[in-house]
Amino acid sequence: MGGSGCSRLRPKPAAQYVYVTAKQTFLRDRVAAVSNRTATVENGDRLEVLDHGRRFVKVQTAKGEQGWIDEKVVATQDVFDQFEKLKQDHKADPVVASAVVRDEVYMHAKPGRDTERFFRLAEGEKLKLLARATLAKPLPPGTRVAKAAPVPVPATATTTGSAGKGVKAVAPAVPDEPAAPVMEDWWLVRDSKGDTGWLFSRMMDVDAPDAITRYSEGQRIVGSYVLTTVNDPEAEQDDKNIPIYVTVLSPYKAGLTYDFDQVRVFTWNVKKHRYETGYRDRNIEGYLPVTVTTATDPYGKLPAATTPAPTFSYRVLSDDAGPVVPDPVTGAIVPGKTVVKTYRLESNLVRRVIQPGTTAPGEAHPEPVSEKKKGAAGKGGKGKKKR
Repeated sequence: MGGSGCSRLRPKPAAQYVYVTAKQTFLRDRVAAVSNRTATVENGDRLEVLDHGRRFVKVQTAKGEQGWIDEKVVATQDVFDQFEKLKQDHKADPVVASAVVRDEVYMHAKPGRDTERFFRLAEGEKLKLLARATLAKPLPPGTRVAKAAPVPVPATATTTGSAGKGVKAVAPAVPDEPAAPVMEDWWLVRDSKGDTGWLFSRMMDVDAPDAITRYSEGQRIVGSYVLTTVNDPEAEQDDKNIPIYVTVLSPYKAGLTYDFDQVRVFTWNVKKHRYETGYRDRNIEGYLPVTVTTATDPYGKLPAATTPAPTFSYRVLSDDAGPVVPDPVTGAIVPGKTVVKTYRLESNLVRRVIQPGTTAPGEAHPEPVSEKKKGAAGKGGKGKKKR
């Protein structure tokens, strides 16, 4: 009797749960070649664990349906908690751009192909982009690391020996260096349900209107933001309020240590009914986010400066900042010293907001700048060459 009383007082073990990772699958009444379906479960469903078998788990749905499920199509509580932590840690992060999923794909708990995955996104799902990371592409097992191509030495180089005979010069031996790794970009994203995770960048497209993507000139639009609208009653579009965009662009290349190298403003020509480039800033090492607001010009002397106007700002790497190196583990890209550049759209003119008489801070450039261009940039406030 004493033993029976102790068993009644013993606390019930805490419930254990797993979560469905497959798009859709079934529960079965037995683990056998021939079985009956007892329930249908979908991605994200929480299932209570009742028993464990070899490679299968007996579970119960929220509706009380029971059955066996392959452990390969479920995630543990630990994996679910990782995604919940991502959601809570980044729920207040600013959205730097929007995108659309290109095909059905999973979100990962960390950047990288071999990391835990859970939520499955459908083709066409709208995403909010929060941050970018870049990592080396993992090599298949057994792959040998390629060596960098040797520098060719001219075969005609000769020297004169002590006996006066011509002797071919021998180039000093240079140790083989491994070739640079292939890089992959990942984005921390938030879907329409608020779920957050990392997504391979090639599985999505930045959401930019077709009206301006045709002018991208072979570059990738990283983000597009509406500054204001202009009414054009004779425009071909159904909506006569035409958006004015500020866009940021980058080369089609993964592993860049900056988010964009060009800023371009598309204004609308009411007489010709088409987009035109109202401003362009090239050869910069820029970082998201781009902020858009309406503000006055505190340094302007003309009456228009006191009138609020569309204003945008972005950061570029300073010319005295150190090299930006992505974290080899997390892929995080954290620049050192940056310069904030602010501009106002006044009618169809884009003007920089900067205190008169001051010299604009120097900026880093991904490509070398000639002395002529450097001098012109200094006068216009575009900075100096970094290296």
